Order: sequence, then structure tokens, then C-alpha cells
Amino acid sequence: MTLFLSPSSDRAVQKAVEELRQWGQSLQGFGVALIYGSVSAEDRLYHSKCPVEQRSVTALSGALEEIGARWKVLDPCEPDFIGDLVGHDVALSNLHGPYGEDGRLQGLLDYLRVPYCGSGVGASAVAADKILCKRVMLALGVPTPSWRVWSGGPVNWGGQTVMVKPPHGGSSVGMNLVRDAADLPRALADASGEEGSEVLIEDYVTGTPLTVGMLELPGGSVVVFPPLATEATEAEFYDADTKLDVDSRGTVTVQAAELAPDVLDRITRDAQTLWEGIGLRGSARIDFILTEDGDAYALEVNSTPGMSRDSNFAVGAAMVGLTHTEVVLAMLHEALARPPYDVPLPTPVFSSTTATREAAVSP
Repeated sequence: MTLFLSPSSDRAVQKAVEELRQWGQSLQGFGVALIYGSVSAEDRLYHSKCPVEQRSVTALSGALEEIGARWKVLDPCEPDFIGDLVGHDVALSNLHGPYGEDGRLQGLLDYLRVPYCGSGVGASAVAADKILCKRVMLALGVPTPSWRVWSGGPVNWGGQTVMVKPPHGGSSVGMNLVRDAADLPRALADASGEEGSEVLIEDYVTGTPLTVGMLELPGGSVVVFPPLATEATEAEFYDADTKLDVDSRGTVTVQAAELAPDVLDRITRDAQTLWEGIGLRGSARIDFILTEDGDAYALEVNSTPGMSRDSNFAVGAAMVGLTHTEVVLAMLHEALARPPYDVPLPTPVFSSTTATREAAVSP
């Protein structure tokens, strides 16, 4: 059973941090594959709109430099990606959305026997699939707004404001707040995309958005960061453009949430339930909405939190005394402390077969 540490567990957290610092000295020259590229729609949006200095990959690169690791940014869109990957001691992924945090990359790394930071195949797949994650929340008894799934065809408008969400991806990409029946078809088409995917239609709950970061420390304990309250001052909801804040206008306020003790206990308990029930590891961020009546509902689970220096995850970590570099150290420690692979997989041999096959089927 996981040992969860609260923000008030100062002594336990500081002991873990000291252990991390000592362990970090052994990483001098250690090979870290920092995986980053424009794979998903979410990552393409960030790559095209977010200034370099604000990107997670920039902050992660700086942390690895400070640690003294031997690191290289590997783009999964490049043909030599897998060959480069196996030449490193551990992988740290900064990919989001499909092919990055939905279990497919994690399965590749498992097969290649490259240790990696964060959750495994199953937990990543559940967290990344909004519809599946909703079903798991219900099974675990974690409150979440009412919802239904649209699979195509006509849909009955219930007269209630809803959030229409694509099943995969984050940063609110493809999400629409629908208040009128006339706007629903366009929102469904936008969320369904070219693939015609199922769409999540979620009852819109008004309140204060909260986010709770969680980080695994040496010894297997998990520190739960204080909930942060976020408010978008110039948007109806925390949409993609607001999250990117390309113009650095500061239209989002982030601060420690002032919660009644019983509300804090419920949110913390639900975050812990989702961590254990889904099987998360390494790091995660769980988003909630808190109503004026004090009811808290879980919205989403992020198994690969954004790691820019000003990200919600980094802000939460600082509130328990962890620097950005110490967070990266904890992520690397979790990956490398995991038991080694013991399955009889062959050592991969790379050749031009894939490139030849792809050239043969190209139009």
C-alpha cells in the first residue's frame, strides 16, 4: 500500500530530498533521452505557439544540465529515433496526447527495455482516455460530473450547458463549452475529429478549478502537493489559448486554494484513490472542480504533467520545498529504482527494413 505524505510532512519530505541530492551525484554522465516532438495535436499546438523559453523541454533540459547528466533531445518523428533511444540509460518523455502519454510510447520502451519516468502502459492508457477514465472514477467511487458518450448520429439536447470533449489529448484542445443546442453539432464534429472518435459530453459544473500534483519520492512514498486554484480572467473556461498564454498577458491566476479542512481531506483522499486505483507512478496531476456548495468533482487525470518552470506542477512542488531540478531527480530516481526487466525479449536489431517498407507503400 502506498505511503502518502501530506504537505505538512516536512521532515519526511526533506529526508527524501536529501537522499535525492546524494543519489543525484551518481548521475554525472548518465545518459538521459529527453523525448520531445510534434506528434499529437496538443504537442503541435505547443510547438507552434509556445515560445521556446516557456516550453517544458527547455526547463527539463536546464534541470538535466544542472544535474550533470548526459542528455539529448530525441524527436520521435525522426527516422533514427529508436536507434538513438536504446543508446541511453533512461528516458524522460515530454510528449503529451496520443502516442506520447497514452501507453503506446511506454509499451515501446518496455519492449526495448529502456527504463522510463512515469506511469506504465495500463495506467497511461486509462488516464489518457477521458471516457475510460470516467468509468474508472465511477468504479472507484470518486465523484465526477455526469456525462454521456456520443458515437455519431443525432443527439438529444437536454437543455443543460455541457462541455464537449474529445476522448484523447489535453490542454483543452478540441474542447467546447456549449450553452445552446444550435452550437452542439459543430462542437461534436470538432471533438470527433477526422477519425470520427467517440465524444465525451460532460455536464458543465461551475466553480473553482483545482489541480493537485503528486510526486513519488525515494522509498516509494508519494507526496501530495497542496491544491492550487486556477482562474481564467478573460475566458469562459481554462481553454487552450489561456493555458498557453503566448503573449504572457497573465490572464490566469494560480494560487494556493483556501479550503475547509473537510473539503481538503476529501480532495486529497480522492487524489490518492485515483493514484492507487489507476496504478499511477512517478508523477501525476489530477484536476478537480469545486462548487460554491463545497462539492468537489474529479475532471481529469494527467499522467505526464507539464514541466515548464511556471507550470502548475512546478508551483505545487515549490510549495512543499522542492525545486524544479529536485522534481526531475525524483522522476529519474523512480524510473531507475524500478526492478529491471526479466522477460526473455530479444535484443532489437535495427536495419533499413522499416524505411524500405514505408517507401514501398508511399503514394
